Amino acid sequence: MTETRAGDAANGAPGGGAALRGLAAVDEVLRQPAVAALLEDFPRTVVVDAVRAVTDRLRTEILAGERSVSAGELSPEMLVPWVDALVRLAVRPSLTRVINALGVVGHTNLGRAILPYESIDAMAMAAGNYTDLEMSLSTGERASRQDHLHDILCTLTGAEDALVVNNNAAAVLLALAAAARGGDVLVARGQLVEIGDAFRIPDILRESGAELVEVGTTNRTYVRDYERAWSERTRAVLRVHSSNYRIVGFATEPSVQELARLAHEHGALCIDDLGSGALADLPLFVGEPPVRQSVAAGADVVTFSGDKLLGGPQAGIAVGRAASIQTMRKHPLARALRIDKLSVAALDALLRLYLDPERAVRRVPTLAMLAATEDELQARAERLRESVAAAWPEAGGRLSVVPTVARAGAGALPVTDVPSRALAVDPPGGDAGGLAERLRGGEPAVLARVHDGRVLLDVLAVRDTEVDELAVTVATALV
Repeated sequence: MTETRAGDAANGAPGGGAALRGLAAVDEVLRQPAVAALLEDFPRTVVVDAVRAVTDRLRTEILAGERSVSAGELSPEMLVPWVDALVRLAVRPSLTRVINALGVVGHTNLGRAILPYESIDAMAMAAGNYTDLEMSLSTGERASRQDHLHDILCTLTGAEDALVVNNNAAAVLLALAAAARGGDVLVARGQLVEIGDAFRIPDILRESGAELVEVGTTNRTYVRDYERAWSERTRAVLRVHSSNYRIVGFATEPSVQELARLAHEHGALCIDDLGSGALADLPLFVGEPPVRQSVAAGADVVTFSGDKLLGGPQAGIAVGRAASIQTMRKHPLARALRIDKLSVAALDALLRLYLDPERAVRRVPTLAMLAATEDELQARAERLRESVAAAWPEAGGRLSVVPTVARAGAGALPVTDVPSRALAVDPPGGDAGGLAERLRGGEPAVLARVHDGRVLLDVLAVRDTEVDELAVTVATALV
């Protein structure tokens, strides 16, 4: 059997032409028994498109000199495995389950918060059934989807009114559009931050139709700075909590109470963007202003995320004074930014857990992870080490439990070290990068850190139910 270089085909050599002439036609591949079986299980268009994709790719690679082929390699029978793999890939859902061994609880790239089972059950019910999403069962008349979240949010935050949209950036945008469109908004220079995916507070402000007026300096801002910047165009004062950064040292800024008092004296509004939204009372949350505290301080609108420290679905929550929230509710943008029914169900179930704070810490995964003790984490890491060692006979001294510093993630608690533990794996041959790559390709996929030639599997965000499964995936990647 002679081998033909694709480069010959590209140069017009006879061998290359022969290889291309040997490339199976689409109809020939479709007549193969294994492909006929695929046509019984999958849509015809998907199978045909897969066959065409395979033949087109091979033709392109041969002409570009990127593939060496032998006579018979491009027969219909030889193409069947590629077609089969491509068809199954096309119909498989894109989202893949991941075990998070990175030591970042609310990892934005991994979907942030893991929902409590109560929220998952509520979403399943709402997804598989008709519900009273916008229907009053007592009157039979149309109602608002916000009714399902209004009372529980007011109870938990002490606010007069509440409104929920699809994320916190949307909540800020809606608050500014409703309060200050066509006017000025005063913001401390040190609070003009960039949030996730390169979105910046000034950009959001601009899209609201309000004009940004910077006051103070990067590190120090006083009430008098706001007073000097005030004009007849000023409609609101915006405070942006530094949820994903900190200015330390020689720094100061007015309290929410001072800003609210100033705004109200001039007939304007005070909007407080808290970002993370801490409702739980955990030691790690000391640097996060409680939502209830901002409401009590007089802020007209307080916004925060549903999927950061709250531990729920993606959502933007606005609570505060009834007049301000009602203005937001009536704004045309409110419908464009509204929360969907599955998130309503998940958030409703989550918030009701907060009625019992101790239960919330136990049941909400984000809180449970951040509240885990070092003894609990040590035990979990030791269990992982023992399971990997049992499945990997060559482990020897290549496995050890080490202390690590984890993070809350999702732009929350930026300077707070979360003590954790990790299983450190010293891979054979020292190929830590290769091991990390094989872990990412495992089932389930595993994400871990590479540090000093070792792979670190931080257990902070690894649930107890995942330890044995994680051990099997690690051992498989090591063999």
